[in-house]
Amino acid sequence: MKNKILFLFMVLFFFIGINNSFSASKIFIKVKIDNEIITNHDILKESKYLKLINPDLLKLNENEILNISKNSLINQIIKKKEIEKFLDLEKKHPLIETVLEDLYKGSNFKNLDDFENNLNYENNYTIKEIKKKLQIELYWNELIYTKYKNSININEENLLKKIKEKKDKNKIEFLLSEIFFSNQKNISLDEQIIQIQKSIENKGFNNTANIYSLSQSSKYGGKIGWVDQGNLSKTIFIELNKIKVGEYTNPIKVGNNYLILKIEDKRTTKISINEEKQLKEMINFETNRQLNQFSNIYFNKAKINYSIDEI
Repeated sequence: MKNKILFLFMVLFFFIGINNSFSASKIFIKVKIDNEIITNHDILKESKYLKLINPDLLKLNENEILNISKNSLINQIIKKKEIEKFLDLEKKHPLIETVLEDLYKGSNFKNLDDFENNLNYENNYTIKEIKKKLQIELYWNELIYTKYKNSININEENLLKKIKEKKDKNKIEFLLSEIFFSNQKNISLDEQIIQIQKSIENKGFNNTANIYSLSQSSKYGGKIGWVDQGNLSKTIFIELNKIKVGEYTNPIKVGNNYLILKIEDKRTTKISINEEKQLKEMINFETNRQLNQFSNIYFNKAKINYSIDEI
């Protein structure tokens, strides 16, 4: 159950080379995080990796891509440092091969060899290096689960009530993408929302998620996947019913944060519900949703304890 939750947690919200001529170019430090550094070489390499697994990034200009890549590396280093306080990061995680397979298949590569060939062509990360990156995300999810599992609040009675209400009725599913953000200190909420909405209109929803979203799904353009209406809160379901496929919601308040959802597609099917199976799915979905919130809270608290100097 624990491994399944960790894997789903990573998928729900989880889921960013360098050419030969670069070796002759000047390498300089871009960011210092305590005793670790990020160079322009590192950022360029990360950008090539991110574009490989999320081609939508190619619609952004190079400076925007490099900024996303820089932030991705900063987040990775902070997560690694936090993990090392509690867990052995060098120990192979039991889900690493499964997550690697999910990564390359989700990025439309036929198999591992096809993925590796594309990495080699771009002089990008090696498979070993990518496994290290995935290992950090897996152990981060495990750390969050360990710290907050007793804080997860699931009302099974309410979930069962939802199941019985829709039993043997049409099931509605939404293919969703998200932008999950918090109000910044140096800008009003209204100004921030206008900024995000302008970006959506000019750059597209998925690229805006890459730039602004705090969720781990941002690496994949905010793509969540198919979500059963039964797994959605009443507030979110009402907001989704106000819009059509291809449109996005107004910001929805979620705790101290905000969520904008886009309906990529929608389908309705007639089903006969297996209550036990449906309950397990709903428990997993709600568990992962709460873990995602705890992850953002913990990361933001941890981040202020590190000296981050951008040069």
